[in-house]
Amino acid sequence: MLAAALFGATAPLCKLLLGDAAPLPLAALLYLGSGVGLAAWMALRRLIGGSRPRGLGLRRTDWPVLGGAVVAGGVLAPVLFLVGLSHTAASTASLLLNLEMVFTALLAWMLFREGFEGRVAWGLAVVLAGCLLLGWPEGGLQAWGAGALPIAGACLCWGLDNNLTQRLADRDPVQIAAVKGLVGGTANALLGFVLGQSFPPAAAFSAALLVGLCGYGLSLVLFVVSLGRIGTARTVGVFSAAPFVGTCLSLLILGEAPSLSLFLAAMILVVGLIIVLGGRHAHAHTHEAAVHAHRHYHDEHHRHRHDGSEAADEPHDHPHSHDPLEHVHPHYPDTHHRHDH
Repeated sequence: MLAAALFGATAPLCKLLLGDAAPLPLAALLYLGSGVGLAAWMALRRLIGGSRPRGLGLRRTDWPVLGGAVVAGGVLAPVLFLVGLSHTAASTASLLLNLEMVFTALLAWMLFREGFEGRVAWGLAVVLAGCLLLGWPEGGLQAWGAGALPIAGACLCWGLDNNLTQRLADRDPVQIAAVKGLVGGTANALLGFVLGQSFPPAAAFSAALLVGLCGYGLSLVLFVVSLGRIGTARTVGVFSAAPFVGTCLSLLILGEAPSLSLFLAAMILVVGLIIVLGGRHAHAHTHEAAVHAHRHYHDEHHRHRHDGSEAADEPHDHPHSHDPLEHVHPHYPDTHHRHDH
């Protein structure tokens, strides 16, 4: 929920910043603010030797997955979103971000084989109906796409990003978010320079970096933690509170006039989210034998022996083995429940 609140606030704030910056430079500053700020935190964390990372560091085999997530969510998505935002009211753009939940859940089901109950399917259909109502242009079908289609494209890219990042949910979320910010920000900055787009003045420049650190950096760290705990579809379901935060702030900060379609779409979207989040997933499933390393507590999935070299406190991380296990209990598609259905 905190990740949702931080990200939701970015839409109206970015709408203000678009008055001083083109989409590409602004996207670059948002992600650079995230990447530089989190990299500084990692350096400080290592220097003072205080709190340990929440997950293991990235490995060589993780980089192809992270690279795909960076291209989709750190390079393409923010540019598409800001292009759409420049042609759309911030309140409308905020609610259209619910399409991210729809695309994320569909990709999780079709490409990554996550569990997908009928209740979730109905809820997503309701959310999609609300988004279509909200994005329908006043000029009719021929006017479709001025702002809604680029935002929908951004949501598709973020949906792919979410599913790829879920494969890395056991890794250090600060490191993941820092890499995304630095690479995505640098790529968009270079592209902006090539196209001759100018960066904003100092005040807007600094504001964009701060918005990026909070709305993209800290938000992403919390988002990755949730991916590892409750899976992709439900994380994005909770994260769908973000558009409503953005809509409320848009009406307050920007003084946008609420329309009847906005209220109707908001009510439809709330119903869809209630349906999605109200599901219960439990069935007989089998855990295959495995050897891996990640942070864990000694719960029913971690009844293993120690050789004395591990940290005594919990959670802790070390290589450990899992024996085959078959049982029934409510579960999310976390590290130990990525099984076929």
